[in-house]
Amino acid sequence: MARRLLDKRKEVEAAEARGDVAEPKAKATRAKATGAKKTTATKTRRTKEKVQARKRLVWVVYNGSMKEEGRFSYDQYAAAEEKIEQLRQKSKKMYFIQPVKEVIGEGPGMMAAAAAAAAANAAAAAAAAAAVEEAEAEEDEDEIADEVPDEVAADAEEDEDEDEDDDSDE
Repeated sequence: MARRLLDKRKEVEAAEARGDVAEPKAKATRAKATGAKKTTATKTRRTKEKVQARKRLVWVVYNGSMKEEGRFSYDQYAAAEEKIEQLRQKSKKMYFIQPVKEVIGEGPGMMAAAAAAAAANAAAAAAAAAAVEEAEAEEDEDEIADEVPDEVAADAEEDEDEDEDDDSDE
């Protein structure tokens, strides 16, 4: 490449010696005289850097099938461990804690995530309410059974025995 440049330089010097070199100013004045406009180079546009969404770390308690059992803020790790112990006492399934980064605040697309989280919380609350109602119903049945006097229960058993005897006679 250097050889080419040297060759070009020699050609330019030879042309200057002969007087064949055209002046660049003449080209510029001719463009002005004809009224032609200079074309400007395309400007490069700067793209705005996307602001990264702020995130926070939370501890999430999962069961063995990756169903979320609870969420705790970063400073409540001990509470998350207590939750695991409570769940293990209820059933002998596998539970574990995993850190999850969740987005803080509202931004584009954040509304959908917030709506999904709200729906999940509502479903969990409904399931918990149903479990509480079921437990209360069982307690009510036990209380009713305890309130029935022994004499009434004995009479009911005698009636059942008589019905069975009648069926066997026929």
